[in-house]
Amino acid sequence: MASRISSFLLCILYIYSFSAFLCLHAHEARETAENHHLHHSYTVQVSSLIPSTTCNASTKGPKREASLTVIHKYGPCFQGNKDQLLVLNHTEILLQDQSRVNSIHSKFSKNSDGNKLRESQATTLPAKSGGTIGTGNYIVTVGLGTPKTDQILAFDTGSDLTWAQCKPCAGRCYRQVDPIFDPSKSTSYTNISCPTPLCSQLTSATVGYFSKERLTITSDVVDNFIFGCGQANVGFKGFAGLLGLGRGQVSLVQQASQKYKKFFSYCLPSTISSMGYLTLGKSREVSSSTKFTPLLTLSQGPSFYGLNLIGISVGGQRLSIPTSVFSTAGTIIDSGTVITRLPPTAYNALRTSFREKMRNYPMTSSSSSLFDTCYDLSKSQSVSIPSISFFFGGGVSVDLNKVGVLYILNQTEACLAFAGNSNPSNITIFGNEQQKGLEVAYIKT
Repeated sequence: MASRISSFLLCILYIYSFSAFLCLHAHEARETAENHHLHHSYTVQVSSLIPSTTCNASTKGPKREASLTVIHKYGPCFQGNKDQLLVLNHTEILLQDQSRVNSIHSKFSKNSDGNKLRESQATTLPAKSGGTIGTGNYIVTVGLGTPKTDQILAFDTGSDLTWAQCKPCAGRCYRQVDPIFDPSKSTSYTNISCPTPLCSQLTSATVGYFSKERLTITSDVVDNFIFGCGQANVGFKGFAGLLGLGRGQVSLVQQASQKYKKFFSYCLPSTISSMGYLTLGKSREVSSSTKFTPLLTLSQGPSFYGLNLIGISVGGQRLSIPTSVFSTAGTIIDSGTVITRLPPTAYNALRTSFREKMRNYPMTSSSSSLFDTCYDLSKSQSVSIPSISFFFGGGVSVDLNKVGVLYILNQTEACLAFAGNSNPSNITIFGNEQQKGLEVAYIKT
């Protein structure tokens, strides 16, 4: 796949063992780092892998200007779950995740002429429906309008257009926690007539109005923010819409580039019962221990953030995977995809090595069609999980947090939290399960 190194952006991966940039407590970080470096594995209590039903607010990130609290939509920190709007349903999560992956893969697929997408398989991003793109695991609260009204939005690095449900619902509006935004009550709202140069920036519009409004991010204000005022919406549940953090001209990153210099970072909650953060703008100096890897622009998906993945290790041992396996289709990092998707050759090597190092634990048939390497840990008090590291261009290695190695389906089933693509030409996606516990920053240089 044709790609080029962006001349103005680098992606920073803040590694879990650097305590100055952690989502989690420093003591746990030191303990985990020591365990990893000495034994190339993580020893954890099996009980700690089971999701808690209590919101642990103490694990959220540091307070910063333009820093939003990030929570999981299925977790106890989201007030919508108190009214039983959402329950943790792994089948639904993984089905939506596969829909999103299919959508992303279709964007990077070519016809035989080498130029056009296969229209019969394509699903446009950003889309009208959360159901079609499977996005929205992590949510933040922003203010919209004057006076501002709080709106809970899923943030997504794979989408450009921000949109929210708006009154009056000309077609269909789904139930959400906050009141549906009413443009008639805002003194800063304006419609954008189409066709205009602004409209040409859209790959697809929401069903509703293309609009400008005041966006409030904690105490910061972004005036004349372009967004979609949705009139007929399906797919999402409980929250108002989508916050687009892609690289297109209508994304928040681009629209607020003068204020935040195209810098943003996030730390995803390590569990569904804890909090993370999404920060816009650079409020402190970058530590000398921070690791940088070049960010790539992929010609068929310019809104996505590309990475140069070159290798993987399991338990401290580098897998024998030719770099061409990863470069054939390329790699993106995506906040909206849950499970990392790897080329078939790479996934097979990862699975083989992982199974060998987990041979002391009984395997079980998976209740999910996505996973093929699952274990029954119900008879174990603790489990030793082999560490997994990813290697990127620029000499960067990233040790995944222990919570990004196993995906817990239920009290008796824990699965290797990766999946193989069906085709070697499908793009690799570094998903949010593997990003948990890392601070991931995107910075202009």
